[in-house]
Amino acid sequence: MVPTTDTDDARRRYWTEQMQLGDAFVQRLLAFPVRECGEPFASLPEAASAAAVEMAFADSPLVDDLPRVYFLRERLVRDLVAVGRDMNRRGWMLRIEDGFRSLEMQRRLVCKPEIFDAILRRCVWENGGTVPSAELVGRRAIVLVANVPKIGTHMSGSAIDVTVLCRDDGREVWRGGSCGHMSECTPMRSPFVEPDCLHVRLEITAAMEAHGFRHYPFEFWHYSKGDAMQHLLSGNPQPAPYGPVDWDSRTNEVVPVRDPAVPLNPIAVIEREITASLCRIADADRSHDH
Repeated sequence: MVPTTDTDDARRRYWTEQMQLGDAFVQRLLAFPVRECGEPFASLPEAASAAAVEMAFADSPLVDDLPRVYFLRERLVRDLVAVGRDMNRRGWMLRIEDGFRSLEMQRRLVCKPEIFDAILRRCVWENGGTVPSAELVGRRAIVLVANVPKIGTHMSGSAIDVTVLCRDDGREVWRGGSCGHMSECTPMRSPFVEPDCLHVRLEITAAMEAHGFRHYPFEFWHYSKGDAMQHLLSGNPQPAPYGPVDWDSRTNEVVPVRDPAVPLNPIAVIEREITASLCRIADADRSHDH
């Protein structure tokens, strides 16, 4: 039963429950059939501009010096432009935080200090204040930041992370947290966000799903279409046409990833990152105390 009291124990129970559900969902994703169709990519900013649809794009690097890539499968770009147009009509503007990610981008993203530290902090909290096993941290990383290509639908060119802005003044339409926020408020239907925020989340989701996109239940900002995740969430048993690919931006050719179920960062890397993260967290806590 989902807890409804706003206590630390209730929050921890909910977080653990959601992560366990996410873990089970990941296993179903890994087993879901994909028959890569080879559809090329298209530029979302160019398509939005050509259609005179107001859409914003995050401009900071994704990780290290790697820029964000606002390309998706061709058909999905058309669908997203239609979503953007609908949002413009209601006074909103889609800001795309992320589009396609290469395997290298995703591998580095898992170990990005801000992300890994946030995940480890939540795992320590979940574990009653003690550092959990690398195996648990690795499982949480798979649910929250897709350490496996098969489940990381950004690597299929079929997923986006979104923020929504007010069209008149550019303010973020508040959803109880910004894109990438990791806590018990991260699942789409978290009982720990204000009712107004939940309403906004569901309104945005309705606008996305009107054009066939499905939301990832464990993150309120992630939507995809045509991949194993969307097929599974939609109850569509047919093989998904989009799977993780290596994309050549010069030729616009895609090649299926050879071993899509192999973790990008093996357990030895997770162990190393835990050690480094604990040092960063300790330094940050000491600085905060002073």
